[in-house]
Amino acid sequence: MSVKAGFMVPHPPMIVPDVGRGSEAQIEETIRAYERVADEIAALRPGVIIILSPHSIMYADYFHISPGRGAQGSFAGFRAPRVKFDEQYDEGLVAEICRLADAEDFPAGTLGERDKQLDHGTMVPLWFIRNKYEGGSIVRIGLSGLPLIDHYRLGMIIREAVDRTGRDAVIVASGDLSHKLQDYGPYGFAPEGPEYDEKIMDVMGQANFGELFDFGDTFCERAAECGHRSFVIMAGAFDGMAVRATRLSHQDVTGVGYGICTFYPEGEDDGRHFLDRKMAEMEAALRAQREHSDAYVRLARAAVEAYVLRREVLRVPDDLPAEMLETQAGAFVSIHKHGELRGCIGTIAPTRSNVAEEIIGNAISASTRDPRFSAIQPDELGWLEINVDVLGEPEDIESRDELDVKRYGVIVSSGRKRGLLLPDLDGVDTVDQQVEIAMKKGGIHPYEKYKLQRFEVIRHY
Repeated sequence: MSVKAGFMVPHPPMIVPDVGRGSEAQIEETIRAYERVADEIAALRPGVIIILSPHSIMYADYFHISPGRGAQGSFAGFRAPRVKFDEQYDEGLVAEICRLADAEDFPAGTLGERDKQLDHGTMVPLWFIRNKYEGGSIVRIGLSGLPLIDHYRLGMIIREAVDRTGRDAVIVASGDLSHKLQDYGPYGFAPEGPEYDEKIMDVMGQANFGELFDFGDTFCERAAECGHRSFVIMAGAFDGMAVRATRLSHQDVTGVGYGICTFYPEGEDDGRHFLDRKMAEMEAALRAQREHSDAYVRLARAAVEAYVLRREVLRVPDDLPAEMLETQAGAFVSIHKHGELRGCIGTIAPTRSNVAEEIIGNAISASTRDPRFSAIQPDELGWLEINVDVLGEPEDIESRDELDVKRYGVIVSSGRKRGLLLPDLDGVDTVDQQVEIAMKKGGIHPYEKYKLQRFEVIRHY
């Protein structure tokens, strides 16, 4: 009893004839591959079908697993109300996944259900499967905004739960590829779109799951992909296993990528513990980074560790460079974990007697008082990347033409409302983006009058 197979499939509603009304003919290759997937699942006769859907309930820091005895759904929202589903959930397997997650203090469970109805990321795969196989209950799991390594860990937890409950299971990783493949597509074109599709089909077609971690957030966002995190969860379920992968199809005729692959485990393989390998690489990189950090970053890290471990506000050390003790300036401390922002707090203008005190205060705030995140815990300290930006004096400017996203940060002010964005940030490529984000941070609406200031920073790593 185990995870018998995995399937990477898309979920365009138009592939369902009652929705597509003839337009589905243009993705005939995808339909034929989907039919093969359904045939293979029917041949396996699984007791449970685990569906990973980007369109189920999603939280930034939590994986939602659909609770209860079951759920219904239809394509009424796509003008096909006659296509309906009434699915039973495997409550025992759900309970075991939740139990294992709790035991590992892993953020997954059945809390926070907002919509009980099945989503189209779940129903499109089920439409094909149920035409061939009526057996088996389902488990529906959403994605999260957590790092890819956490998605992979969830896959490992799922497999352990399947093994412990003695289920025969298959995993269906539902997700389209890039939505920016053609100018005529619904989302337009971006060069990252075809690049993503080519890369993901190569990785998945060969089951090179370790390379899934190498897809950066900015690259995936620009490609407007949908299913990457679904694929990573499924990959985690096969950690340490040899996998036979078959690439069945890839189409991009609608401007959206549809890829289908199948995966069958073929025994243990010690060379395929990809999470262990990734964590070792990250640990080595962090060690090297700490060894080369300058005094500003070392001070910020020491302040974070002192407060998180002992609730102690670090005293300013005596051996700091004179510039840190003799100058005043605003400073931002940014903290990342596994490539994801974990906290960022700063001051535009100096609020303390010197830069050193500014860094200590903001490091503590970034690690424990950023309202977007929970406080950093002691077991996270070894995985933190920290950098410090020391701000120059802001200067008034007349227009956006005087900004440069790589060189200048921006401050947007409207009355008492003010928003700031640092320069040279991943994913911020234009001045318009920079100003728009700063306005949102400050709660400033586009119709309000505002003034602009720019500033330079010295960034310390």
